[in-house]
Amino acid sequence: MIGALGVAGMLANSPPARTQNHTPQTLVERQEILDQITRYYYNILNPDPQSFRAFYVADGELILGTRSYKGDEIAKAYARGADNPNANAFSFNIVVGNPLIVIKGNTATSKVTFTEVRLDKADGQPQIVVQAREYATWEKVNGKWLYKKRNIFAGTKHPDWWKE
Repeated sequence: MIGALGVAGMLANSPPARTQNHTPQTLVERQEILDQITRYYYNILNPDPQSFRAFYVADGELILGTRSYKGDEIAKAYARGADNPNANAFSFNIVVGNPLIVIKGNTATSKVTFTEVRLDKADGQPQIVVQAREYATWEKVNGKWLYKKRNIFAGTKHPDWWKE
């Protein structure tokens, strides 16, 4: 277990989160992006992998580990077999937290943590499937925020392309 001094030391070594002057408009924009992130995670169990394209700009990119999917290829990342344990579980939920969203006109960046939790049967114990971070860039297209680049990244470091 890490003591209070250990946590303080880790926080002291972490880069500070960039601040933004909030206006009523930027607060609305941030909430719209957080809503899109939430809807994306609720869409994970959608049996139609094509449904994910609606969350991305036309030339958007999804990076999962070392695999990159661009444009229409994004649906391939969500094609799953009938034996998918998450789709066949009694309950599968994704908890999103620690959103850091920065608006810059019609573009934005976001970083969130997420935890996937599966319950295989009604009286079973919840299992943490994965915990990682999502780093993303956004574009506002026709009044709607869409992913430009979405990168799922585990660990404490950020992807090389990420600029906070």
